[in-house]
Amino acid sequence: MSVRGAAFLGIGAMVGAGIFALLGEAGAVAGSAVWLSFLLAGIVAALLGYNVVKLGVRYPSSGGLIAYLLQGFGNGRLVGIASWLGYFAAIVIVCSMVAVSFGSYATSLFIGDDAGAAWDNVFTSVIVVAMAAVSLVGAGVVDRVQSLIVVVLLGVFAIFIAVTLVDIDTDLLAFDGYPPFSDIIASVALTFFAYLGFSVITFAVGDLREPARELPRAMYIALGVTAVTYVLIALGVFGTLTVEEVVGYGETAIAEAARPALGDAGFTIMAIAALLATSSSVNATLYASGGLTAMLAEVGQFPPFFGRGSRLGKNAGLLITAAIVLAVSNLVDLSAIASVGSACSLMIFFLVGVAGYRLRSETGALGAVVLLGIAATAVVLVFFAVDTLRNAPQTFVAIVAIAALAVILDTIWKRARPEPPPAAAGAPIQSGGA
Repeated sequence: MSVRGAAFLGIGAMVGAGIFALLGEAGAVAGSAVWLSFLLAGIVAALLGYNVVKLGVRYPSSGGLIAYLLQGFGNGRLVGIASWLGYFAAIVIVCSMVAVSFGSYATSLFIGDDAGAAWDNVFTSVIVVAMAAVSLVGAGVVDRVQSLIVVVLLGVFAIFIAVTLVDIDTDLLAFDGYPPFSDIIASVALTFFAYLGFSVITFAVGDLREPARELPRAMYIALGVTAVTYVLIALGVFGTLTVEEVVGYGETAIAEAARPALGDAGFTIMAIAALLATSSSVNATLYASGGLTAMLAEVGQFPPFFGRGSRLGKNAGLLITAAIVLAVSNLVDLSAIASVGSACSLMIFFLVGVAGYRLRSETGALGAVVLLGIAATAVVLVFFAVDTLRNAPQTFVAIVAIAALAVILDTIWKRARPEPPPAAAGAPIQSGGA
């Protein structure tokens, strides 16, 4: 996989998972200051990305973040619980949410607003199956498909940014209309969800020719392009629509913001862009699941049927993940899923930060930068927890429930499994791509 392909893998995952799905929900918390929330979330992601790059270069693995936890904490219960939590939060929840977004846009665009709910399920299922098939073919195809989708998508976003920014109503973005700064900080946990795709790049490190040189370039290109895109789109949307309108339109807010400048054609163009963005995110997330689950099965943290020696073949983890995503996206109410996925993922990144600090002498990372990333993550989590407990207790309960599920699954598997391979306890994990 090329640097461009790895960067586009991350850009596609971030843009698809975030900008279409989160504007309404983030606007309900941060008001018209969502652009500032995206900027702060980008800074947090950059600090965490620094640590991830250092770890990725030192411990190249298609297992990504969990491989770094193994190096930092050993192959014990903490890593086992984090593995299940990360799998559900960063893979299953993210992929399911984005697949549902694809289904909603596809139904609206191809069938119409009066279509039955079953059409959403049909299109949701189609994109999961199609992108799983792409990932089964191999990393080279993922590279080419992702690159094509992201180039087209960024071109459409550039047009949207150009036509909205020149005609924004600055009164809608006035500072005196912003909520308290504590609310903006709390909203960073939501907008950070839009950056989760940067961790997908770490799953591609096993497919890069020169990880030491190419991983940092791919990471910083992806984060930089995505952050600028998010901030400009947020300014364009909230400078065109009121906060109430953005919250009301929800996932289609970007398409509605294009109407004043481009008419109905603008809505259609942005709806097509949404299909591209969400499909690329499903593609990237399913691709990541193959390397992650294979590595976890190899070290004994996941059952062996997730591994490359499974009866389902070398892509067993990918196939199982696709099946779970199909079930969750079609059967589970995902209305609060962004908050749940983001909070659980922030917990994983906090642990990765601690692991990176413990391993800084081996990775060459600057301890101050790693600690700053840990502190930023902790602050966002605390503000988010307080705000969620106060304003959305059902979401807080869902987060606790998923964390409890991770503990239960780890406990059940640890009692049933044979002894893990001796090498799993401390040897660096070197594995190939999905």
